[in-house]
Amino acid sequence: MAIEYLGLSEINGPLIALEGVKDAAYDEIVEFSMNDGAEKRLGRIIEIYKDKAVIQVFEGSEGMSLSNTHTKLTGHPMEIALSPDILGRTFNGIGQPIDGLGPIVAEEKRDVNGKPLNPVSREYPRNYIRTGISAIDGLTTLIRGQKLPIFSGNGLPHDQLAAQIVNQSSLGDDVDEEFAVVFAAMGVKHDVAEFFQKTFEESGASEHVVMFLNLANDPVVERLITPKVALTVAEYLAYEKNMHILVVLTDMTSFAEAMREVSSSKGEIPSRKGYPGYLYSELATIYERAGIVEGAKGSVTQIPILTMPNDDITHPIPDLTGYITEGQIVLDRSLNGQSLYPPINVLPSLSRLMKDGIGKGFTREDHQDVANQLFSSYAKVGDARALASVIGEDELSPTDKRYLEFGKAFEQQFVGQGPNVNRTIEETLDLGWKLLHLLPKEELDRIDTKILEKYYDSVSLNNDEEDSDSL
Repeated sequence: MAIEYLGLSEINGPLIALEGVKDAAYDEIVEFSMNDGAEKRLGRIIEIYKDKAVIQVFEGSEGMSLSNTHTKLTGHPMEIALSPDILGRTFNGIGQPIDGLGPIVAEEKRDVNGKPLNPVSREYPRNYIRTGISAIDGLTTLIRGQKLPIFSGNGLPHDQLAAQIVNQSSLGDDVDEEFAVVFAAMGVKHDVAEFFQKTFEESGASEHVVMFLNLANDPVVERLITPKVALTVAEYLAYEKNMHILVVLTDMTSFAEAMREVSSSKGEIPSRKGYPGYLYSELATIYERAGIVEGAKGSVTQIPILTMPNDDITHPIPDLTGYITEGQIVLDRSLNGQSLYPPINVLPSLSRLMKDGIGKGFTREDHQDVANQLFSSYAKVGDARALASVIGEDELSPTDKRYLEFGKAFEQQFVGQGPNVNRTIEETLDLGWKLLHLLPKEELDRIDTKILEKYYDSVSLNNDEEDSDSL
């Protein structure tokens, strides 16, 4: 039988101390009731010392008093109701429905902290997820079961990019496997939340999206539970319902700042930039819930989005994220200043698992060669631009001038495809070949001779025919 306690020992922001507690457990959910049971709130035990428990209040401690608050220990950790009916639904940061469609009729309930995955039971990620964005699909391909973060900055269009990925992502053409998206937004403003909801509804994507919204004016401690709730839903759909799930988490910087705020309230000794010393382990706990499990037909793929304070890629949040994840997609402020969308800087971007999910049998046999050549050629564009700034464009060699032409076309056509363009992998690769035709053939030294002979002229002829038809 649950024991109920009357009164609190201390209130400090979102943290509450309760003394004289018996048989309490770390991470246990606590129910508070005020005003003779008329108002109820939930909390989570985050620290226990002898008979004293420190509790996080999800809805905030405003209006709670030391004398008239009733506290009841539930005896179980934070759980979320799960059912296939969660697809197309919208929830708050702790998994409560906010779309007016009533509660979820639970098929089962699960601990939001998840179960540790046996590393031996993990399968190596294979095959790809198509986003319809050339800079991602062509050069930093997202592989099923991968965790591939987006490094952005304040004011850059990462929200628009996240919405586009949710709207356009799929398993590719002629695939009969089920696919869905779990979208979690943390600390977003009301207008941003409305933008996501409206965009998903208008595109028709909302039917296969489970959305969690933690707003900027919601209690900060809710932010700490939101990604865990989202990933629990993803694991259920992937491993129980055999679906391939893409999890988009934005913004992980808000999550980390919430952690710093709560840590400061607890009086913990800070580490780099004031963040707690366990920031790495907390991020790892979230990111490592992506993957493919042996015996399951589904997969969990993650795209965490984070904004780098002052565009500093060495900041603790992107720095630690880079250690845990398998690559990164970097948004560039200078490209955004040129009105290019999406402003993805392809040179510092990479996908470490790309090679294992592309090529013959997955995308197309020329994919890796085209990607290597585009990377190499675009890197030389930087050298040509630097030289042009010193001696002038007119004094450049004919080859360097071709590289300048290639660089401009690559940024405007391949990278800056626009917010409403959804390209197949074939269209992306064909466009890559078309751009490579701007360079002398002898410069294409990263492409296998057989691949070059097979695709160089044929793709060029196909593009010429399409251009003439459009005219």
